Amino acid sequence: MAYDGLVNYSVVSELKNRIINGKIDKIFEPNFEEIVLGIYSNKEKFALNLVINPQFYRANLTTHTKQNPSQAPNFCMTLRKYLLGTHIVNIYTNNLERIIFIELEGYNKSKDESKKTLVVELMGKHSNIILIDKENMIIDSLKHFSKNSGSYRNIFAGEKYTLPKSDKIDFFEVKDKDEFYRIIENNSIKLNSKSLIDIISNTFTGFSKSSISAIEMSNNLSDSLEKENIYKLFNYITQIVNNSEKNICKKFDNKNDYFLINSKKENPLEINWFLDDYYTSKEVDNTFLNYRNGLLKLILNKLHKLNTKLDLVNEKINECKDINKYKLYGELITSNLYRIDNHNLESITLDNYYDNNNSITIQLDKSITPSSNAKKFFKKYQKLKNAKAIVEEQKMKIVSDIDYLESIVYEIESANNISDVDEIYSEISELNMNLTNKKTVKKKSTQNKLKKINNIGEPLKFDINGFCVLVGKNNKQNDYLTTKIANKEDIWLHVKDFQGSHVIILTDNRIPSQETINTCAGLAKKYSKASQSSNITVDYTSIKNVKKPSGSKPGMVIYTNNKSVTVK
Repeated sequence: MAYDGLVNYSVVSELKNRIINGKIDKIFEPNFEEIVLGIYSNKEKFALNLVINPQFYRANLTTHTKQNPSQAPNFCMTLRKYLLGTHIVNIYTNNLERIIFIELEGYNKSKDESKKTLVVELMGKHSNIILIDKENMIIDSLKHFSKNSGSYRNIFAGEKYTLPKSDKIDFFEVKDKDEFYRIIENNSIKLNSKSLIDIISNTFTGFSKSSISAIEMSNNLSDSLEKENIYKLFNYITQIVNNSEKNICKKFDNKNDYFLINSKKENPLEINWFLDDYYTSKEVDNTFLNYRNGLLKLILNKLHKLNTKLDLVNEKINECKDINKYKLYGELITSNLYRIDNHNLESITLDNYYDNNNSITIQLDKSITPSSNAKKFFKKYQKLKNAKAIVEEQKMKIVSDIDYLESIVYEIESANNISDVDEIYSEISELNMNLTNKKTVKKKSTQNKLKKINNIGEPLKFDINGFCVLVGKNNKQNDYLTTKIANKEDIWLHVKDFQGSHVIILTDNRIPSQETINTCAGLAKKYSKASQSSNITVDYTSIKNVKKPSGSKPGMVIYTNNKSVTVK
């Protein structure tokens, strides 16, 4: 939804009735785009959230807490110096501009008389929070701007505060519906548009396209320029800004994501609480996506480098394929030196006694003697032999790293919230730091087993025909479930040849039916990289047949004596 002038006007209308005369007793700055004012008013505590994030800018009361930095930033300290202990004497907007003025009076922390105004400008990337004195001089601001850097006004300490420029018309200056109609009619020609939504949003301050669209739809109005249609729209907007009984806000349309709310409502802070939940949810989703995508990008970059390195190693291994021919050349030349003229030759043809004495032609370096050529062949053979052992060992490690990181990619793509990504990040961090999990004493009962899962996050849990079934959401959980939680008679399932979750059937010394195993095999397929494929093989065996090789990466195991089922 768009936080436009109408929403801002409605928010401030609610705040006027609740926080006027309230005392500022706490001030926080959770991040560089947000200020939270703790307000004690009428024996109630409120938290006023002022956010200037270009995507989620807003002002509203909040009940959602955020972690604050251990050391308060400079602007936060300035606000605490001047505003702690003061009272809010007025809060108002500049009509439908997205600007809020909070006037404060009293004695600040330094026991000095204080008359200050906190200006909250909510205008996308130009949003800002500015503290000014009674002479309208800027004390400090969350963001600083200068004309020298391209801004049309100076926003820094010691400058006179001036309002942002706007070339749009103030709706409050329109006398009546006839003038409103004439303005729209004239601007339809200037803008070359027949859409009422476009004309109003581009002509008047404070109206987003989604707000006009919502008003039209809720009143069964068209988007035409018919006079009667425009008159009705004017009357409705007038009733909104006059705080009449007309609907100002109610959740309206999932597509437009705009809402209208009734001013005569049971909850006097309905708009504020709605905005709080709405934007908090949006921020959490946005943070999750940025976090997940950032980690995914990091892993994919590492995978790209490993695959490039694997190509180079494979090239080196290919070079080593013919190493035995150099040994053969050296042996044949050495055994036939008595027959070879001791002078420089470009090539030599000899009988290959390893191949029924068939003739073989060997290219030589004519700048050196045949004997030296033989030594050169032996040296090259030994060098490639040593190199082959090294690169084959390197290849095994690279392939292992690639398999592991591909499992991490699957985990990240399957993550549903920040907590899931945190667990994955923790797994990668611990691996880089070479930390090992401390040994944990096993408990026999299923109830006690589940209590132990705390520092690795909760796995997925299912009840399949009376059996508790656990599904790991990441490699750390997979390891923990397989090596710490499960007993040797529990059943372990995993999709064959694909990255995926470990599925554990906690049997409690019972034998699950084939139907139960088949159902759990379906879970193994669902929570794997093969979830969209058909006819997938799922292996299963007792935990006692599953081993984790020493030093292997999280989630990596080997297993024997397994059976298989096909999940269609």
